[in-house]
Amino acid sequence: MNADQTAPVCDAMPPSSAPRARSWLAVLSIALGSFAFVTTEYMPVGVLPKIASDLAVTPGTAGLMTTTPGIIAAFAAPLLLLAAGRLNRRLILLTLSVALVASNLISAFATNLTVMLAGRALLGLILGGFWTVALGVSGQIVSERENARASAVIFMGITLATVIGVPLGTFIAEITSWRISFYGTAALALVALVSQALLLPDLPPRTAARVKDFAHMLSRGTVLRSLSLVALLFGAHFSAYTYIAPYLEANAALDARWVTALLLGFGVVGFLSNFVAARFVTSHPRVALFAMTVLVMASLLALPVVAQWLPGVVAGVFAWGVAYGAIPLALSVWMQMTSSERPEAASALFVSAVQTAIAAGSLAGGVAFDHAGAVGAMHLGVMLGVAGLSVLATFAKGQTLEKSLR
Repeated sequence: MNADQTAPVCDAMPPSSAPRARSWLAVLSIALGSFAFVTTEYMPVGVLPKIASDLAVTPGTAGLMTTTPGIIAAFAAPLLLLAAGRLNRRLILLTLSVALVASNLISAFATNLTVMLAGRALLGLILGGFWTVALGVSGQIVSERENARASAVIFMGITLATVIGVPLGTFIAEITSWRISFYGTAALALVALVSQALLLPDLPPRTAARVKDFAHMLSRGTVLRSLSLVALLFGAHFSAYTYIAPYLEANAALDARWVTALLLGFGVVGFLSNFVAARFVTSHPRVALFAMTVLVMASLLALPVVAQWLPGVVAGVFAWGVAYGAIPLALSVWMQMTSSERPEAASALFVSAVQTAIAAGSLAGGVAFDHAGAVGAMHLGVMLGVAGLSVLATFAKGQTLEKSLR
């Protein structure tokens, strides 16, 4: 997810007595929270083979560590938005940070898959709640004219988790153990908790989400097709990306240092792609989605073919990173234009679609992996990409995006 994916819950001005510097420190504390949440969510990707070996399950079964939180978060996002009502957002964020520490500790202590999945289930519940609340509180911390910049800072944590968090967790697991990686994310969540407790102002909401907001949106065919597009393209990525480490280790025969380096490179090029392509993606989301989806599919088709040729593997992984780096932003722009009149409900539905895609994509990719290895998971990603392009083609080509979504 990216900074432009949602609109704030409200546009309240910060208290006049709050210094501007303190307001931005509060924003940074939430960005640190997003970094901790996304690093925890994606952690199994880089250490999947080691966890599977220690817990005596197949890599495909171990992929449930990604599937479980995704499924739960998909339902939790809208439900927690409704349940939150007029609860103070500061209290909610602090409670979620406490639960994130607990989730990581449960995972670190897990001696079997059941305990591991219990920790990951807790992550799913709080993950949906975090994005439901965090996507909007910037408008209550800084002035309205600085809201976009504050949102960008908060979502910078997501990008940094991909660029730094996951590769760092993989590196730590290689020199110590995967349990230490989870201890590290628990410590990171604790730092986020302390910083939020010290820096977050009082955040009372102005309005509460209503069931009829969701009902109205889900009654529109364009919204349903847009959510399908979101789910298919995210699913195409995660059905394959969840099993990228086994591909690099088994198919490409690369050691841990190369796996860590390529995961880092994937994140770095994705980070750069997100910013370089931002203006074009915002103004031409349809073209961007088509081009980047095709590039993902080309990479997934090429990687099995060039598995024994290191330059080809590097090029394929980096091309995949470039493509995926721009896709979330393009999809967020698409969803904003679909439902600009109900941004809060659109945010929750977007989160649900993304988390459903992560869960279903990882699960289906795991089944494909257990039957046909990493190549099977990649080919599944290609098929989901084709389905996504088919949905994209149903929107009128001769109109502007805004008109075609009405």
